[in-house]
Amino acid sequence: MKWYLKVLKQYADFKGRARRTEYWMYVLFNMIFAIAALVLDNLLGLKFNEQIPYGFIYLMYGLATFIPGLAVLVRRLHDVDKSGWWFFISLIPIIGTIWLLVLLATDGTPGSNQYGVNPKENFNEINEIGQKQM
Repeated sequence: MKWYLKVLKQYADFKGRARRTEYWMYVLFNMIFAIAALVLDNLLGLKFNEQIPYGFIYLMYGLATFIPGLAVLVRRLHDVDKSGWWFFISLIPIIGTIWLLVLLATDGTPGSNQYGVNPKENFNEINEIGQKQM
């Protein structure tokens, strides 16, 4: 949960690097909360119509987490020394999506790269969230 909150606190931070743990924990909790919003919409009868299974809560959650999700994806690509524009490789049917998943699951480049220092070298990273940097 701390990783999910870390991503939300770095709402529109497209600079730097994100380790695999940060990205995949965000994805996991994002899916859990999205399913919970979907269930709430159905239980409370907030669906837009009978053909569409989601409603207002799910839509608001999706809009609120779109930019943080995109930002953590770009930072994750930076960790493997790729530009954030590599996200668009997923537009290539089947192969592009598989290649993007491979990039997201690959270990980051050791040491510093053009996008910053290796986040694995900062062992207090999760404890420094929200603290001022000098």
